[in-house]
Amino acid sequence: MKRKLEITELIFKIISYTLLTVFALACLYPFVYAISAAISGRAAVEYGSVVLFPKNIQFDAFKRMFNDNMFWNSYSNTLFLTLFGTLWAMFFSILGAYALSKRRLMFRSFFNFFLVFTMWFQAGIVPQYLNYLQTKDVFNGMGIMDDKWLVVIAMGMQAMNIILLRNAFEGVPSEIEEAAIVDGATEGQVLTQVFIPMSKSTIATVALFFAISRWNGYFWARQMISNSNEHPLQVFIRLRLEQYTDPEAMAGWNESFASDSVIYALIVCSIVPILIIYPFIQKYFAKGVNVGGVKE
Repeated sequence: MKRKLEITELIFKIISYTLLTVFALACLYPFVYAISAAISGRAAVEYGSVVLFPKNIQFDAFKRMFNDNMFWNSYSNTLFLTLFGTLWAMFFSILGAYALSKRRLMFRSFFNFFLVFTMWFQAGIVPQYLNYLQTKDVFNGMGIMDDKWLVVIAMGMQAMNIILLRNAFEGVPSEIEEAAIVDGATEGQVLTQVFIPMSKSTIATVALFFAISRWNGYFWARQMISNSNEHPLQVFIRLRLEQYTDPEAMAGWNESFASDSVIYALIVCSIVPILIIYPFIQKYFAKGVNVGGVKE
């Protein structure tokens, strides 16, 4: 028989659900507004008539964006940075977390402390920038002139994600590892056939963290990638924003859509891939953070 809620519990649930609903709507509204502004007519956008639903619907802003070759070029650059950046980061993060999870590792406590220390104290932007410049010179000396690889390799480690993976690996029962070793499994086979399959929730969560970070990456891509043909989508959006908000550059604008509509169209297209991928990984998200973030 279902227990009847007390008046205090009922009030708490009503308040909780109300706040959650308001918070969800507040998160959803900017995306809905961006879509509405992207497909609304010029007058409606420029005079601020668009509040929620689009007015004078047109898709010319999207057509202009899709006909821009630089848009597709930047999109491919972002896909490159996201794919290879995530693979690179996951490869070294998994190896590092696996090593740090082993009690037999010499100086294990020192390495774990040093990893956490980097979360407390960071060198700062200027030393990091100078380090990237030196790394770029090394790459150029090796004949690697594509600056995208610099961003991929230089942004390959993140202490918090390694800690999440390390905690997840420490949660794997030692008896399973011992049984695998008795059966003749090598260290690499233990990692790939025991630890990774048993920690797939945390691995999927960390991979999502890395992918979102690479997809949304702007600052270092803007600083380190000098060739405009190699700029990712976020840098491209920023440059277009500067162009379309410059009064002198837009003095002769006579299109049927507002210049802001193009920016909103770019923003929508930059969010869509994450919205498509996220539902497939969401089922691992809560479990992965809980397993990797809590150490018994």
